[in-house]
Amino acid sequence: MKNKKTRRFKIRYIVFGLLGVMALAALVFMRFGGFGTGKNVNPEEFLAYAEPVENITVPESAKIIALGEATHGNAEFQQLKLEVFKQMVKNNGVRAFALEGDYGGCEQVNRYIHGGEGTAQEAAAAIGFSIYRTEEMAELISYMRQYNESALEGEDLRFYGFDMQRISYSMRFLKESCKELEVDTTNLQKLVEGENWSSECDLSTRIETLTQVKKELESKNGSENAIHFVDILMQHSELQTLTNADGATLRDQFMAENVQWILQQEQRNGHEKIFVTGHNSHVAKWGSSDSMGKLLSKDAANGYYVIGTDFYKTHCNMPTRSPEKRTIQVFYSHDPLAKAAKLAGFDICWLDFTKVPENSELGRQASEYTYMGTLGESYSIIMRLLPPSYRMFQPPAVLYDSMIFVTDANPTKILEE
Repeated sequence: MKNKKTRRFKIRYIVFGLLGVMALAALVFMRFGGFGTGKNVNPEEFLAYAEPVENITVPESAKIIALGEATHGNAEFQQLKLEVFKQMVKNNGVRAFALEGDYGGCEQVNRYIHGGEGTAQEAAAAIGFSIYRTEEMAELISYMRQYNESALEGEDLRFYGFDMQRISYSMRFLKESCKELEVDTTNLQKLVEGENWSSECDLSTRIETLTQVKKELESKNGSENAIHFVDILMQHSELQTLTNADGATLRDQFMAENVQWILQQEQRNGHEKIFVTGHNSHVAKWGSSDSMGKLLSKDAANGYYVIGTDFYKTHCNMPTRSPEKRTIQVFYSHDPLAKAAKLAGFDICWLDFTKVPENSELGRQASEYTYMGTLGESYSIIMRLLPPSYRMFQPPAVLYDSMIFVTDANPTKILEE
């Protein structure tokens, strides 16, 4: 009897031990997105080619210079917008900053940096997305306003948006332009309830009405800016009729068209280059779908140059399924290049793929399919169980011309409205 009890005790001990090991393994997996933080290339070789961010250079032929962000919820990626933009202004003659934000909201920012009323924080809030309601974005806007206070005529900085997901400011500014030019907005007003489209209005009616407004603006020599408000509202209308997958593809197509429009406006003003920034998934010049960057890179006349970003580890500020609540979550990218940056002792660094020999270990890794972090504006526990849901598996040197690596990315702080 005693032997049976002893055997049962041993079996229970083994079972509980196995369960404990499995639970620990599950916790490790969910914490790191695997059983560790991934592979890395030779840190010494990485050290030989990596440079400080202030050393960034772009080819003279580059006309659209894009900076990606691996996440929307980290302070460092927002700070890089300002740091890299300053360099482009100083060294490359760039005078336009274009953001993955709605055109109308960004026009409100543009008015502020040209002496408009309010504060930089209020201007940032006008963009419409909580990810931009931060001190980092307010600092960028303040820099542009201060620059413009002493800029020579025609050398002022301009702030554009190339997205179309929200329409309140675009609608407001369109109605202002129509009033100035005495363009009839009776039918347009019927489509609007406050500042929102009428739920009872179908797409064809919206497009027909907007087309008529556009024709009248053109006949009265309305500004390119006023006419573009109409185009943005048309894009928004079309986008609302599609499913998520189809809508995402069309949105990137529209954003590519809007970036080209911004470039044309700047070139008419004597400036050949613009600076564009958005999520990595939009600015990357290659991929399975037609991203904005992929579409822009197909036209050699755009001179498209893109700087991607990644992290080794991130504490990322992300929204939960409840729009009012956000959470700080820790993720590891499993990017061998980002891990090499950490092991080489960098907090942040820039790697120009054109300077890395193709036959080196670093060059081969940069051209091979590998994991990289990519976090958007949503968090779910599923991400802990399925690490590929917050990583892309692509060749870095094919997606980007160069990359910036942040070892430990810190969360943004969303300011109150």
